[in-house]
Amino acid sequence: MTRVLYVIPCAAGPAPMVNRLVTLAQAGGWDVWLAPTPSAMDFLDVPRLEALTGHPIRARYRQPGEPGKLPTADAVIVAPATYNTINKWAAGIADTHALGLLAELTPSGIPIAVLPFVNAALAANRVFGRSVESLREEGVTVLVGDGGFVPHPAGTGGGRLETFPWELALNAVGDTPA
Repeated sequence: MTRVLYVIPCAAGPAPMVNRLVTLAQAGGWDVWLAPTPSAMDFLDVPRLEALTGHPIRARYRQPGEPGKLPTADAVIVAPATYNTINKWAAGIADTHALGLLAELTPSGIPIAVLPFVNAALAANRVFGRSVESLREEGVTVLVGDGGFVPHPAGTGGGRLETFPWELALNAVGDTPA
């Protein structure tokens, strides 16, 4: 039986390469559905990703009567995750489709992993630290610091794009086919 994986990319440098995560997940037997943040849409090659996943990509809530309900998720990956999305998610803000999904799924008990892409200045912010801790207390695997994404000095993120560790997020939700 195929497992359903939601991937939520945010508007961060590695977002144009989210196809790498999709391909890795598909090789592990996942049926991948993308639910990007609205800002991430400008970073994505939507037609290419729709062809790769075989599913439409929507960054907004459905209109009444509009088809396109997502299947039930078995796991969620938020990657690359921005400072803004992490802080809004931890604060319980659900003003986008992606954040609404996270608000509903966080207490559900399914595996959720978040792989941030933030610089060291943002990661050192007390608000960010509180948000990371809050999400971890809710059971979310936040892959930042040792064993995860190590924040880079401000202004140097472009040099980290090719080595963004997509596989860490997939390993965190269980990459073995069912």
